[in-house]
Amino acid sequence: MLDLLWACIPVAIMIVIYIRWTQDRVTLFYALARMLVQLILIGYVLTYIFTSESPYLVILILSVMLVAASIISLRPMQHKHKALYFKAFASIAVGGLFTLVMIIFGVLNLNPWYEAKFLIPLAGMIFANSMNAVSIAAERYESEVERDNTYVDARATAYRASLIPIINALFAVGLVSLPGMMTGQILSGIDPLIAVRYQMMVMLMILGSAGISVAVYLVLLKGK
Repeated sequence: MLDLLWACIPVAIMIVIYIRWTQDRVTLFYALARMLVQLILIGYVLTYIFTSESPYLVILILSVMLVAASIISLRPMQHKHKALYFKAFASIAVGGLFTLVMIIFGVLNLNPWYEAKFLIPLAGMIFANSMNAVSIAAERYESEVERDNTYVDARATAYRASLIPIINALFAVGLVSLPGMMTGQILSGIDPLIAVRYQMMVMLMILGSAGISVAVYLVLLKGK
């Protein structure tokens, strides 16, 4: 654990810059503290979940993940209405769960389908990326509307902006970066070609789930 302190050095530099430039002395420390507590707790929780064979427990965990993702996705918004939380939840649920079903039943053919050690990490990747994409879209759409742009123009700008990080990742994978899942598999001794196939699955599911989730969110905003 002490070796992790080396990773804190660039973070410390970044924190100094962040505080000096933004005068925000709370957000980063709060985020880091939450990250540490959440990861420690989830380590114990996952140990229990992975040994459980209850589909109801897995469904409960997925539900909690979806609710949390929908709430966090609207964090950057200046004006938060209760209806927006429902729209964020619905959009992430539609895009995320649809993609998750395609992966567990189509690609991996899990048996049983609720095998937690596969389902929970995959759902986490899908929901997290959908959450981030919806968050960017929500903030950008609000900005465009405040500039008196039409719904169609605001929707197009928000949709394009929300997918920039994922599209950049598609361009960079294999050239600039080896994603975490692929790197972990290679370090554990898995054949690189097998690792590549799994990484393709991950990139496709992230792009699909995020794209669908944002599209659903922006469509739901039309009737706001």
